[in-house]
Amino acid sequence: MSKEEFIEKLQRALAGGLNSSQVADNIRYYREYIDSEVRKGRREEEVLAQLGEPRLLAKSIIEANKHAGTSYGSNREYDEEVTAGGQHWDSTEDQPNIKRVMLPGWLVMLIATVIVIVVIGLVTSLLYLFAPVIIVVLIIVLIVKVFQSNSRR
Repeated sequence: MSKEEFIEKLQRALAGGLNSSQVADNIRYYREYIDSEVRKGRREEEVLAQLGEPRLLAKSIIEANKHAGTSYGSNREYDEEVTAGGQHWDSTEDQPNIKRVMLPGWLVMLIATVIVIVVIGLVTSLLYLFAPVIIVVLIIVLIVKVFQSNSRR
């Protein structure tokens, strides 16, 4: 595989999970890396073999961006398959597009805090609403217990 084939496959694989500026940044990085290694005297084939399969490299890059919270693409995994005729196709085409929303950590914490406050407010309101009934029931139970203990003596 040549450098251009490697870069093309990497670019197509990255496009499934990153936005266009992230794809461009990664492609620029790997072009420069390969050129730099070749200038150092390494063979292009050797450098490409060290980098491995472009789609696996792309999957690693997408996962790293996802865990860092910087992935803005479709997050659809790219699974390239080669048919007998050498044609490439994306096996996830027949699957429905599922959009995932990545929320920043502070927003998740804010939403969780609001939910906890609302739940505490609801529980407090219910206790306030039913407190008179609960107090009366507790007093009746206490009186019954007192009379039961007096009748046993």
